[in-house]
Amino acid sequence: MAVAVELIETRMEKGGDSGYHFIFAERSGQMVGYACFGPIPCTLAGYDLYWIVVLDEFRGRGLGKRLLARTERVIAAAGGTRVYVETSCRGQYEPTRAFYERCGYRLEAVLKDYYAPGEDKAIYRKVLVGENTPDRAGEYERSGTQGSGDLGTAP
Repeated sequence: MAVAVELIETRMEKGGDSGYHFIFAERSGQMVGYACFGPIPCTLAGYDLYWIVVLDEFRGRGLGKRLLARTERVIAAAGGTRVYVETSCRGQYEPTRAFYERCGYRLEAVLKDYYAPGEDKAIYRKVLVGENTPDRAGEYERSGTQGSGDLGTAP
């Protein structure tokens, strides 16, 4: 939680120069999910997906997939061609790993004992090609005005 707050604070302090970009999903004026991503320094077109978060009561409704699709579109529009995601290999993160795999991410590496002895880190990658990541924001898409069910990119 502290890391997520730190990324938001850094973005607020430094703006786009922070390297952190956000897409927020709202429903009835309440934030129900977000994605945080940014370009990887010293790479030509690589991006990290730092966080994708959906409130528990909105899970299983496709919001995470829509946030991820929108994130991929924004990355592609900025010239990004590869997205990397890191997560723990602990059992409690199996649904997270399965989510990324269903969304077309492939396991690239496992770093043994990364977080702690016995807790490995999985690194996933997806190559973005052309328009293969259509925007399916549906009821959460921002249409230029604030309102319920919005999905928008932070300025």
